[in-house]
Amino acid sequence: MALPLLHRSRPDGAARAGSDASGSTPAGLGARVPVVQRVGAIAVALVVLGFGLLGFAGGLDYFSTSGQSIAGLSSNGLLSTISVVTAVVLIAAAFRGARVASTVMIVIGVLFLVSALANLAVLDSRFNILAFRFSNVVFSVVAGLLLLLLGAYGRVSGHLPADSPYATAGDEDVFTPEEQPSTPAEFAAERAMRDAEVAVVQHVATADQRRRVAAMAGVRTRGERREVWLSFDRSPEPQG
Repeated sequence: MALPLLHRSRPDGAARAGSDASGSTPAGLGARVPVVQRVGAIAVALVVLGFGLLGFAGGLDYFSTSGQSIAGLSSNGLLSTISVVTAVVLIAAAFRGARVASTVMIVIGVLFLVSALANLAVLDSRFNILAFRFSNVVFSVVAGLLLLLLGAYGRVSGHLPADSPYATAGDEDVFTPEEQPSTPAEFAAERAMRDAEVAVVQHVATADQRRRVAAMAGVRTRGERREVWLSFDRSPEPQG
């Protein structure tokens, strides 16, 4: 009967496992990620929604290119409609889940930045269908960057916390049944390898552990890494 696939322990995985002990990654950091993303999406949505509703309350012309002043910005009926729709999408995404909110914020953030550049090019022209002024351009840039920052928070990183919703098993390599340890020496080597990787991350590794981990970094598969580790046991200990 074929043995089940097991996830391969990696140095960066060890880093996530040991980072709490070393103090570099506070416990629960990953758990904050969905909260920040969902609350951030709702907060931005409320600002945009308020701007859109104020535009509707002011009875703005729908396609006016000059617009009217709303909360320090310029708006018309079309921009108010787009603002309300954008806010609804952000709120719906936040209630749907952190991953959806993150993706939607990144997409809308990019659209805000594109809108800022496009409308900057048509200011004071008949193509300014959203009645933008320079203050609107600044707002779009700030809002776009904020959405990108919130959407990418805890998601775009080379060292995701172990409890992050984006640190999935699919991010880790797996090793096949042929690479699984089968002898007492190999099982002992696996344990020693994990201990050494954690010790290196925590800066408490011995010189021997540092040499072995550095040598294992030159190979990819778990079986090859274990063979490198065991080769140190078969070789005379270096002097000095």
